[in-house]
Amino acid sequence: MENSNTFSIILAVHNEADKIEQNLPAFLEAATEAGAQVIVVDDMSSDNTPDVLTRMKVEHSDVLYTTFLPESVIVNPSRLRLALSVGAKAAKTPYIILASIKRPPLNVGWLYGMADDEAALVYSLKKGNQVVHVTTSDVEDLRPAILKAERKKGCGHRGRFLKMRRGLYDAVCVHRDHVYDIINMFDRPVGFGKLWRLRFQVFLNSLF
Repeated sequence: MENSNTFSIILAVHNEADKIEQNLPAFLEAATEAGAQVIVVDDMSSDNTPDVLTRMKVEHSDVLYTTFLPESVIVNPSRLRLALSVGAKAAKTPYIILASIKRPPLNVGWLYGMADDEAALVYSLKKGNQVVHVTTSDVEDLRPAILKAERKKGCGHRGRFLKMRRGLYDAVCVHRDHVYDIINMFDRPVGFGKLWRLRFQVFLNSLF
């Protein structure tokens, strides 16, 4: 893995061979265009995910790095956070992008605009084939959107109409100094009352 790249895209997958076949090429294309790297962490998949990743790694050895999260004897409340942390540790770039295999880049320009600040959320607006980056110098500004979208049993990265207002995003980019602060926001239990407060806060943030 080269240190000269700017971005590493981290994808945590589990039994998603079909999604990898369908969507990973878009990540690889965007990464190749921007000189980035893609790191896929396989979380104990029991389908043919390992075979698919092995084949694609051979075909894209210059940009794709794969690793796996073994069955751990260490008690950890979130294998997702653990998988993302393994990917972040493998990354050697100044900026790290946490993405979902379910939300591929809309176009090769998906990466551009990510590193304008300390952190950014990226939204793909299919209407007009537009990619929007919302940047901030304080990663805490992203907390409402991430907690809301990435909560346990939540929506994850799945997009929908008005997703920018509802806080449903495609990926988050952060300087590596803050990546574990962001990862710690994933896969958290969010009660009904807190969820509504987060929704309201995300809506208010969208007005500015």
